[in-house]
Amino acid sequence: MSLPPEVEELDPGEAASPPGGRKGGAGWRHRDLTQGSLVTALLVLALPLIASGVLGGAIFQLFDLTFVSRLGEQAIAAVVITNQTVRQVSLMIVMGASFATQSLISRAIGSDDIERAEHVAGQSISLGIGLALTVAVVGGGFPETLFSLAGPDPSFYATGVPYLRLVFLLHFGVIGTMLFAAILGGAGDTTTPLLVQTVQFTVAIAAEWILIFGNLGAPSFGIRGAALGLACGQVVAMGLGAAVLFRGHARVHLRRRHLVPDLPVMGEILRIAAPSALQMIGGVAMTFVFMRLAGTFGEQVQTAYAIGLRLGMVVPMVCFPMATACATLVGQAIGAGDVRRAWRAIGVGVAVHATIMWGFAAAMFWFRAEILGFFSDDPEVIRIGSEYLVYSAGGFLFLAFYFVFFRSLQGAGDFVVPMAITLTNTLLVTIPLGTFLVRATSLGPSGIWTAQLVGAVVATTATGIWLATGRWTRRAAHS
Repeated sequence: MSLPPEVEELDPGEAASPPGGRKGGAGWRHRDLTQGSLVTALLVLALPLIASGVLGGAIFQLFDLTFVSRLGEQAIAAVVITNQTVRQVSLMIVMGASFATQSLISRAIGSDDIERAEHVAGQSISLGIGLALTVAVVGGGFPETLFSLAGPDPSFYATGVPYLRLVFLLHFGVIGTMLFAAILGGAGDTTTPLLVQTVQFTVAIAAEWILIFGNLGAPSFGIRGAALGLACGQVVAMGLGAAVLFRGHARVHLRRRHLVPDLPVMGEILRIAAPSALQMIGGVAMTFVFMRLAGTFGEQVQTAYAIGLRLGMVVPMVCFPMATACATLVGQAIGAGDVRRAWRAIGVGVAVHATIMWGFAAAMFWFRAEILGFFSDDPEVIRIGSEYLVYSAGGFLFLAFYFVFFRSLQGAGDFVVPMAITLTNTLLVTIPLGTFLVRATSLGPSGIWTAQLVGAVVATTATGIWLATGRWTRRAAHS
């Protein structure tokens, strides 16, 4: 394919060595995913993503939660309430943008339009800069109002409000690292983000240990040290990511001209990102409502729910990358016009993803009390949290399918229907059912856990039915 004259020439070595023919590490990172074994392609994409999930979703999260737990249960609750409610809104917006970026780039790569992929990447970064500034202004200016939205126990405000303010002021790090991973992931390179994230989480864990407790002669920042430590790792990762993208070390090579605002392309990214963001914000709304309902049963229930939510996120963070890898395979197959390969990618993705996720769900079920014992010595908190993790493990049996279903649809460019299914389920099934069971029955907090499990079953079933119709393939083939 000939590029327009205004596009800079590729390096001679790059032009002489097509992505599919590279050797060594470059071959692993630049493999042609539109051809060959799907199992191999899925593993090439997914193994680094799973390793990233283990780093961020298990190792870092557990270190972070362990550090914060040493500051007391109020600190744990304040951190989790911030991260799982108000901060999740901004995270879901960023994830929507990252999903849109990945989808557009994967289809451009599949159709061999590298310049299109690079331009989308640059516009996504420009949008990310604007979002970071907006989040900093809102979170830095109104932290107490934002923290109060989840209805936390009054004792949580003293630690939660300062932490929330700092998290939002430093949110640019989350945005930058997520978009970097989405850009390279859409291009079929998940190994480079893994290497960068390994450095990121190593720095973040060390920085949190130093800044939370004042080790190595540093001042002790307490709970604010958790936000500062995380930001330290993210700043290092952003520097490495910028070097990879702008020095031509990746399949997507950014130049300054790619960052010049292009309103039509920005609008396309936002148009695709909006349904995905709304879909995930619906889940955050559910957490808001259920956190407030848990608060009506007292501090112990809300603390147990907060810890359970954080632990419950570990399994999806480790397993969800497999669904993301499947989305890239589906997107590139659609871009190459190979619908049959897209279907086969979904089948392989479901088989592998379900096997892994069910294994983690079983471990969470059998060792739930022991796991909770690391973060609380209150027998009642452990009892309530253990019951919550039983329901969470049951939900993972269905979410193992749901994650692959909706991410594959998004990879093919179908963002609206998964959004409609999820929002309808959240607003008309899960939240009303949870509210009814808590207020009109004797189930108590168990009504919340029951509603979440039912919601997982309904969302999985409805999304699977839509996927089976095949309408998304006809729409994608003509887009």
